[in-house]
Amino acid sequence: MPQEIKGRIFNIQRFSIHDGPGIRTIVFFKGCFMRCAWCCNPESQRREIETLIEKDKEKTVGYDVTVSDIMPEILSDMTYYRRSGGGVTLSGGEVLCQADFARELLKTCKEEGLHTAVESAASAPFSEIEKILPYLDLYLMDIKHMDSQKHKEYTAVSNEIILQNARKIAQSGVELIIRTPVIPGFNDTPEEIKAISHFARTLPGVKEHHLLPYHRLGMDKYQGLGRNYSLKEIEPPTKEKMEYLLSVAETSGLKCKIGG
Repeated sequence: MPQEIKGRIFNIQRFSIHDGPGIRTIVFFKGCFMRCAWCCNPESQRREIETLIEKDKEKTVGYDVTVSDIMPEILSDMTYYRRSGGGVTLSGGEVLCQADFARELLKTCKEEGLHTAVESAASAPFSEIEKILPYLDLYLMDIKHMDSQKHKEYTAVSNEIILQNARKIAQSGVELIIRTPVIPGFNDTPEEIKAISHFARTLPGVKEHHLLPYHRLGMDKYQGLGRNYSLKEIEPPTKEKMEYLLSVAETSGLKCKIGG
């Protein structure tokens, strides 16, 4: 049975007002193709179930579920979805690492009348993306840098397939919003932000570009996982810096905002 396909997740967050319109439930998938230096969910990167030390206590991160297992929790907030225009967002990690499970979860959510979204970097063969597009209302896609070498230096993967997939997703007719995490030393110059926003402007149907300021909220998790956080000396961008970069992005003609 399709609904019995197992997926590995590490959290379900209810009553979110981010990552899509209205009040949403976010399902966080475990496993990612990338290793972004600033990742605020390092426990999402590896597919394996892990132990995280949090406040001197051991916490198991990752568990296997079927669509049938988690739909009751998702559907318990139907009233809030309907009143706010919300729904369900799949995040991670990277949902495309488990595209078959993502497809079945999105399909079931659509059958229940829910608005569906994914937060994804689209760093996967387009054949994996095609599995989820028929059941998707909104694709929130990260484009982190236009330069492939610098992209690989900070994320461990190059960006060619990402940029190709951005155009294919846009051409599919699914609503596509481009988002860029603004990371000091990586992509926070006006030239770099302008390049991303002007590329986004060339994608059919894309109307919005969101700038997401770097933060340190996940830094303690690295220590809890026994890993090094390489950006510990980096300060978050100031409000003034973000507003300046926003004005630069707006030269593309897209609707741009800080946060997403």
